[in-house]
Amino acid sequence: MQQRPGWVFYTSLTLLSLFVVLGASRPEQLAQWADQALSFTTLHFGWLYLFATTGFLIFCVGIALSDYGHIRLGADGEAAEFSYLAWLGMIFSAGMGVGLVFWAVAEPMSHLANPPFAQAPSGSPQAAQLAMQYSLFHWGFHQWANFAVVGLAIAYVRFRQQRPGLISETFRSTLGDRVDGGWGHAINILAVLSTVFGVATTLGLGVIQINSGLVTVADISFGSTQQLVILASVAVIFLLCALAPLESGIRYVSDANMFLAAALLLFVFIFGPTDFITGVMTTALGDYASNMIGMSLVMSPYTADDWVERWTIFYWAWGLSWAPFVGSFIARISRGRTVREFVIGVIGMPVLLSIAWFSTFGGSALFFELFAGADISTTVANEMSAGLFATLSQLPASSITSVLMLVLITLFVITSANSATFVLGMFTSHGVLTPKRWSRLTWGVIQVLVAGVLLLSGGLAALQTISILAALPFMLLMIFMALALLKSLSNEQRQIELHNAVTHERLMRLLEANDRLGSPPEQDDLLVAVPGQEDHSGKISNDP
Repeated sequence: MQQRPGWVFYTSLTLLSLFVVLGASRPEQLAQWADQALSFTTLHFGWLYLFATTGFLIFCVGIALSDYGHIRLGADGEAAEFSYLAWLGMIFSAGMGVGLVFWAVAEPMSHLANPPFAQAPSGSPQAAQLAMQYSLFHWGFHQWANFAVVGLAIAYVRFRQQRPGLISETFRSTLGDRVDGGWGHAINILAVLSTVFGVATTLGLGVIQINSGLVTVADISFGSTQQLVILASVAVIFLLCALAPLESGIRYVSDANMFLAAALLLFVFIFGPTDFITGVMTTALGDYASNMIGMSLVMSPYTADDWVERWTIFYWAWGLSWAPFVGSFIARISRGRTVREFVIGVIGMPVLLSIAWFSTFGGSALFFELFAGADISTTVANEMSAGLFATLSQLPASSITSVLMLVLITLFVITSANSATFVLGMFTSHGVLTPKRWSRLTWGVIQVLVAGVLLLSGGLAALQTISILAALPFMLLMIFMALALLKSLSNEQRQIELHNAVTHERLMRLLEANDRLGSPPEQDDLLVAVPGQEDHSGKISNDP
């Protein structure tokens, strides 16, 4: 009964099908409407994206450092479901793997040619320094805080409170039983729509990057027709993977991702400009740390510069639109972790990997541009996705590394799409952890169709536009989700403190009574009186 489709499934499927039909029949009109909506959104709500994302980062750090950090996402004393390395690998692969590969060279080179807010001359060393500073900022703590808020909220209600892993369930502490009716359905439908558009953006970026790689490796033309063929080919692979269980489907592909990504990273670091890369990493880290607050809340109200809208707001919106998917997936694999361990693992470790990736690939591209006359910036200006392969061409064995990079991108796309089919199946099957195969296949096909429509409607520009628009309503939901999670954690902490206070008082009374009687208390009496921790069965542990 729980896995039968309901209102959320049918309503979401209908809305997305209408979008696909409209986009396929009138792609130019869809692009025009999306541009108008984007202008309205960024003009009136651009500031909210900056405040909300910064607020989510502060919220996560505060939760981790507080007394709530010891609360376990599961029964007290429960072991983690996956090893730490396997857990990090799945987080990173299902998180922003495709985006890191796509933008690692494209973003620094774009900022080198057009520095943020025109703070430095184009192509200058100062522009290169700003390029790395803002690249680390866009792929740093803020981005992963979006995922951590949703993931922590879902993991808490699913594994701590033993409720379905639905977005709506995270609001039960504030909305009560209304999450079982229309309010809950509306929240889950919005989560489904945001997830599909966010993942479709990533699928589109991955397909564009694969097309650029095939231009280099196999001399295949670059265009929408080729990209649709690539999308269909990748879809067949990830839909077959979607039929496998989580452990054998996503886990092993993500392990292969991490192994191949680490190998390519080490190769570029060793055979590239190693000293320059380490210097770039050190400088960029210092610039990021010292300017993070200013970069977090900067806009350009005194000029007509739209740099923030084109870069920072796009990245924050993309992360927000991905939040229900990545957050739900991270929650699914995080059973047994403490709140503090969850926050450190989701926000801290992936950021370190992102810094290493951008410093290595982006730093190498900057070196070849500034000191070897490679003119990679012109390549990026003509086609953003081609910058990565132009950088690899400056290194030894470029024909081999380009092929391996294509394999890595394809694996990242498969992992992201495959993970999304599980999450969408959960959202539309009352939160079950193992959705039916037909449900996963249905949402896999929908993701492919939406990505195809966006590629037809304007390629990269359409992908960026739709991610910003899809993120706005879910961002508002996330604000209330964070408040609901804080209330749930506060209620549990008060119950723990009350339990400890009551048992302490019982112990004191027992000791006083035995002092008056002149006999030591029995061991069984002490065990009952000593404060313990309750697990999910309601029992009290005798551990001191």
